[in-house]
Amino acid sequence: MDLGCGGSRDGDGGPCGACKFLRRKCVKGCCIFAPYFESSGQGSAHFAAIHKVFGASNASKLLTRIPVHKRLDAVVTLCYEALARATDPVYGCVAHIFSLQQQVVELQAELAYVQARLSILNRISEDPQFQQPQSSSMSPTLHSSLAHHLSSNDETSYMSMSFKICLENFSFVAGVRFKPSNYH
Repeated sequence: MDLGCGGSRDGDGGPCGACKFLRRKCVKGCCIFAPYFESSGQGSAHFAAIHKVFGASNASKLLTRIPVHKRLDAVVTLCYEALARATDPVYGCVAHIFSLQQQVVELQAELAYVQARLSILNRISEDPQFQQPQSSSMSPTLHSSLAHHLSSNDETSYMSMSFKICLENFSFVAGVRFKPSNYH
């Protein structure tokens, strides 16, 4: 994601984006903002956001205290936080972090569900009892449904039906009691 921060000064000797916004003279070699805010493009707009949130003086003091090789990362971080504060004044970039953390939790839950389902289906495929369905171990409705699905050559439906049969015959799978009617 390009934030427009970290540009270099133009060759024409014009002021950097920060000095242009502050309407001051940009002295080559003395301006701490010049290497990071280009005069063309969004340099001025991004510095305006930093100025609004942190202030030009605070941003300047912060950059002077940071080693030169780490300043670009600091400027990009300041830009990101300032733009996030412009969109969400209360939480700033923390709102984005919370959103990403929530996505991680949801994806971990989905992954756990899929892994559990795969584990059950692997047990079904390895169990000789389920290689050829026996009508004595199934209810009549499940047996007729399985016969229908086997004749239609629909692999997904067969796996789903096998999953229901497994849950019907084994009341505890992975320490949790399942009801076949809850799963499709």
